Amino acid sequence: MLQRFQSMLPWTDEAVKAVERVPFFVRNRVKAKIEAEAAARGCSRVTLQEVEDTRKRFLSGMHEDVQGYRIETCFGEGGCPNRVLDGSHLAARLRETLESADLRSFLRTRLGDRLKYHHEFRVALADCPNACSQPQIRDIGIIAGVEPRIGSSECTRCGACGAACIEGAIEDGASSGCPRVDPVRCVRCGQCIAVCPTQTITRGASGWRVLLGGKLGRHPRLAEALPGLYDEEAVVRIVLVGVAHFMRHFEPHRRFADMLPMDIPPV
Repeated sequence: MLQRFQSMLPWTDEAVKAVERVPFFVRNRVKAKIEAEAAARGCSRVTLQEVEDTRKRFLSGMHEDVQGYRIETCFGEGGCPNRVLDGSHLAARLRETLESADLRSFLRTRLGDRLKYHHEFRVALADCPNACSQPQIRDIGIIAGVEPRIGSSECTRCGACGAACIEGAIEDGASSGCPRVDPVRCVRCGQCIAVCPTQTITRGASGWRVLLGGKLGRHPRLAEALPGLYDEEAVVRIVLVGVAHFMRHFEPHRRFADMLPMDIPPV
């Protein structure tokens, strides 16, 4: 029996293959619903029949399950070694902010039983620039970053920073005696800071990059980054403004990306 994900019940090979054809952005919800319904019926395993039965009910009643927004986070809080900042507190604040906006009621008023998952307002939060939560294709993407700063400690030219930087953003500083960071290539991942044995490269400003307007679908585009790094309060304000902008300009066949630009609150 083929099992490529954690489950409450065993799945047959045919059931696994069927659920893997479900679009990735709703796959976990569909899988959980299939298992819950199979368990409620007293099934000892999930077969293709359970998948098909749930799929039909899921498609016909999707509007009942849509919550109006979705926040996706990466695995940073599980101890990811690439983590730049701890986003768990920010994620909780964003959930509270989006819940208070009552987007589900707003969307149901506009769409009724035509409401689908792609109508939801989607936010992704990544604790490092590897961005496993795919913030580049969400309505609002949030990515942790830290600015490398050249300190006063003498550089030994060990080359550790350059070896750690896969962006090629570190120059060895043969002429100046200290490394130089290319701000265009640097993605603010902090790897050079972590490996510097002399603290010639130290931790500078840290915060969150904010990206707006990513989407997939018929006309995909990557989200565009606002300049600079933002603290938690500023990120929450931007998301609040984004939600208000989304609700003010909402049309059934337009995504948030199609509603931009919007006014960014002062930080």
